[in-house]
Amino acid sequence: MARATTSFTCNECGAVHSKWSGQCDACGAWNSIVEEKPLSAAPASKGALGAQRGRAITLTDLSTREAPLPRTQSGLGELDRVLGGGLVPASAILVGGDPGIGKSTLLLQAAGHFASRGLKTFYISGEEAAAQVRMRAERLGLSQAPVQLASETVLRDILTTLDAERPDLVIVDSIQTMWSDSVDSAPGSVSQVRAAAHELTAFAKRRGSAVILVGHVTKEGQIAGPRVVEHMVDTVLYFEGERGHQFRILRAVKNRFGPADEIGVFEMTGSGLSEVANPSALFLSDRGTPAPGSAVFAGIEGTRPVLVEFQALVAPSPHSQPRRSVVGWDGGRLAMILAVLESRCGIPFAGLDVYLNVAGGLKIGEPAADLAVAAALLSAREDTALPAECVVFGEISLSGALRPVTQTENRLKEAAKLGFSSAIAPAGGKPGGESGLKVTRMTDLTTFVGEIFGAG
Repeated sequence: MARATTSFTCNECGAVHSKWSGQCDACGAWNSIVEEKPLSAAPASKGALGAQRGRAITLTDLSTREAPLPRTQSGLGELDRVLGGGLVPASAILVGGDPGIGKSTLLLQAAGHFASRGLKTFYISGEEAAAQVRMRAERLGLSQAPVQLASETVLRDILTTLDAERPDLVIVDSIQTMWSDSVDSAPGSVSQVRAAAHELTAFAKRRGSAVILVGHVTKEGQIAGPRVVEHMVDTVLYFEGERGHQFRILRAVKNRFGPADEIGVFEMTGSGLSEVANPSALFLSDRGTPAPGSAVFAGIEGTRPVLVEFQALVAPSPHSQPRRSVVGWDGGRLAMILAVLESRCGIPFAGLDVYLNVAGGLKIGEPAADLAVAAALLSAREDTALPAECVVFGEISLSGALRPVTQTENRLKEAAKLGFSSAIAPAGGKPGGESGLKVTRMTDLTTFVGEIFGAG
């Protein structure tokens, strides 16, 4: 095996010499030539760095102040909220969602709005022909928007065009259809998706263009392809919703330029997606006379307080194994609440089917919903309706104690704004007296059951 060549570098001018000498031939400095050791200590191979050295990088300290990132507003307030205040140049955004949920519709509307605000916008579709995209644009009223359209899947041709045109925003629909001729695998494979995502993200950082990638999801709801794609990009958005509901939720699960877990709420209409400025009023719009099994939860999604309704149904089971069906909440968390109710409060659910649903198609993952779920379950089991103008929130521990939750004041203010007059919350949280609501504080689940349902 050939030995790595030793190099000698001048400390004054950086000239490289094949052997040491007392004087540098390039700048004339004396005793400035030193031996350079190889960057990699591994044997010379394909994966080793070898003896060749790179350039020195520029370092700064933590006190260095930079101008705030410039952002471009889309005109869609819900989209700007999820992005952290607008679109950031040189950012890479990944949008995932179920088939037919409205990803292409949302991004075509966003492309039209950004293009109307002066951004040079390209929409590259690898799934549909250009004529199909034009038909959707006409239905959305965007046929006159200055968006450049192309239907292409060859990554080399796309990057060549983007390098020549220098757009401000590029939307690629979808990353699974992109094909790189340098990778020996079919489009949509792990290696192809990784290579395409890397090249498009590198283009965004190199040229200062914002790139939005559409990603397919698996049957488990995760974005298809290697998980490293989510690490490459700056922002990961999931477009959620139920086919039977008109509401769509755009949720940020990762955002380097804004808060994560922020949501934007849209309503699917015949002319596209329309933003919902007050989702709480919309999620509670179908509530009528108080019915057993219903409880209103005051939650926090990102930085926004949202009120939603939990609906529960408890019925005798005709089967030996009772059913536990959950829509919009964690099934494991429901099993825990049922166990705590039986163990700490003496309220059994054996032999009973339990159904739990979050009205409106919203998915709740906050532990503060524990008390609202318990209230809905007890209301359904006892066939007793909760007060119509009451909201409930709180986290339940395995001991049956109620733990305080964050942003109590924001939850109460949102409830008061929608006409609620009372709330049930854990003891120990912030007072929240400025909201004007009558707040009943509970220390544990047994006290809650005894005072609200008259049993313990």
